[in-house]
Amino acid sequence: MHFKLIIAFVNDDVTDAVLDASRLAGATGATVINNARGEGIKKTKTFFGLTLDTQRDVLLLLVEEHLSRDVLETISTVGKFDNSPGTGIALQIDVEDAVGVSHQIQQLTEKVEEII
Repeated sequence: MHFKLIIAFVNDDVTDAVLDASRLAGATGATVINNARGEGIKKTKTFFGLTLDTQRDVLLLLVEEHLSRDVLETISTVGKFDNSPGTGIALQIDVEDAVGVSHQIQQLTEKVEEII
């Protein structure tokens, strides 16, 4: 079984909605890293030296490769990434090998067989 790692940078107010939707799309779990900071094309605004930007979370999802595109698109839709700049980004990268996921492989095998 082959996996992709989806890395999503989302505003913290949509983290739970993105996680719920990604699970419905086929993700079997995620790791959330809180309190990340991002910077885009335009510098963030400051007020008397204090930065006025929203907190971001980094979501790491190890997803079976046949399910990864659906999960990625779901994250984009729920996070409203294409609606306005600065709402978040997501990307996927190939995973050479993974350990510690044997308990998920049984569940994923049934799902992937339905797709294939």
